[in-house]
Amino acid sequence: MKFHPDKNPGDKAAEDKFKELGEAYEALSNEEKRAAYDRYGHAAFSGGGGGAGGGGGFHDPMDIFRQMFGGAFGGAGGGGFEDFFGGGGQRKSGKQRGSDLRYDLELSLEEAAKGVEKELLIEREALCEKCSGSGSKSGSGVKKCQTCGGRGVVTRSAGIFVQQSECPTCHGTGEVITDPCDACGGDGRVTKESSIKLRIPAGVDTGNRLRSSGNGDAGLRGGPSGDLYVFLHIKKHDVFEREGDDLHCEVPISFATAALGGEVKVPTLEGYTSIKIPIGTQAGTVFRLREKGMPRLNGGRHGDLHVTMQVEIPTKLSKEQQEKLRAFADSIGENNSPMEEGFFAKAKRFFDL
Repeated sequence: MKFHPDKNPGDKAAEDKFKELGEAYEALSNEEKRAAYDRYGHAAFSGGGGGAGGGGGFHDPMDIFRQMFGGAFGGAGGGGFEDFFGGGGQRKSGKQRGSDLRYDLELSLEEAAKGVEKELLIEREALCEKCSGSGSKSGSGVKKCQTCGGRGVVTRSAGIFVQQSECPTCHGTGEVITDPCDACGGDGRVTKESSIKLRIPAGVDTGNRLRSSGNGDAGLRGGPSGDLYVFLHIKKHDVFEREGDDLHCEVPISFATAALGGEVKVPTLEGYTSIKIPIGTQAGTVFRLREKGMPRLNGGRHGDLHVTMQVEIPTKLSKEQQEKLRAFADSIGENNSPMEEGFFAKAKRFFDL
């Protein structure tokens, strides 16, 4: 920085010193040129000098900083050399966009299936009504910040580095309010609880996110508002388990119904419906009810409902009932249990290996 040409306009000695710095860096950073410098000194970089350096020399003294600090100088979107040496810097606009907000909303499975409108109460930064968001009591009390000169940033020198940070007085806007509003203190917004209505579409699931545009924090000094992002969570249901658009549930049936067949009621999201149970239905048998599951988000068909039969075994039998059950078991013998037969057939093959 001491010998930078911008700091020493027209000073040939400073320019030569700066070029010498460039030569030194190029020599140290390149093994061949370093070896040439060790052998030939500055002559290695002169127009007619021999050695590994050739006759190119170090023509651009700013290359030392481009190589040392890369994208800090003049890269895409960067501030260029002026930012590093204190001549640049970009300030924020006085009207800044408000922050986005997050809200976690819990829904029942029924609400997720049918869709629902919810009223959300959130605490956010809202536009100050007294000053209409300008932050100024009169509406025109805005002047350039004296701390940063309107740049929005302040610089601090530390050796060859210059550190830039947001101006603590104007918070990066480059402007200060001379007659701050009594209600908001010049911020242009106040903290308040707001009521927001949000329509939840049918078919949503845990992890889905909805955006309510413009319902985040109000912008600083009349800037545009941020957005509200609502993250959805579906509560655990007492009867149904969800898997994508499909639902699963277990329905108990009596031993007699499983053996003799019949009709049982099963729950759905729309109410009860009946299904026929064939004779000899086994525990764990699954019946599929088409399109009795969850609606598909954004329209389309519904998922299915998978109903698993759980055969109930009576736990309290009278002496007379026990005798009748034994007589029943004797009457059917051992050749009327297909699951048992299949199991022992597999076991026999296993042990005979």
